[in-house]
Amino acid sequence: MIIKEILGNISSISLDGLELDPLELEWFETSKRIQSKLTCAGTEISIKFFKAGQRLSQGDILFKDTEKAIVVNIKACEAIVITPISMLEMGTVCYEIGNKHVPIFIQNDQIMIPFEEPLLRWLDASGYRPVKEMRQLKSMLKSTDASHGHAHAHDHETLFTKITNLASKYSHEK
Repeated sequence: MIIKEILGNISSISLDGLELDPLELEWFETSKRIQSKLTCAGTEISIKFFKAGQRLSQGDILFKDTEKAIVVNIKACEAIVITPISMLEMGTVCYEIGNKHVPIFIQNDQIMIPFEEPLLRWLDASGYRPVKEMRQLKSMLKSTDASHGHAHAHDHETLFTKITNLASKYSHEK
């Protein structure tokens, strides 16, 4: 079965009465545009996304008929979790981690990073109180626009600006 597009997400489409066949993915597989996988029920699928920047998310529906639906499930993995005490700390931590070119996930007022022992030690030594936990890394912060390449200070919008805008937006929603 060839999957060329995401049909929707279980957060907005009801799958009542359908058998769910999870497609288990590692966090780093969610941004791969071409891959072959087996679902939990053994269905062979080939994902072929042709548009740049497409990323699979938790609960994405890849196939649906009258009997079953194939739905993305992101596997839990070892992660570094930081709970910032202020929006300034949130921005500073994200900026520092972003400078190391490590993917950042923001979920439930926490910053999460795929586990790396040296990074855990550095964050601890910097006073950010990191903890190692098993987590689903679901909401990757998009630090660059795929159509413009990698952003640095000479570009029109830096990673720090994006984080500041995100933090500002977030603080206004609370």
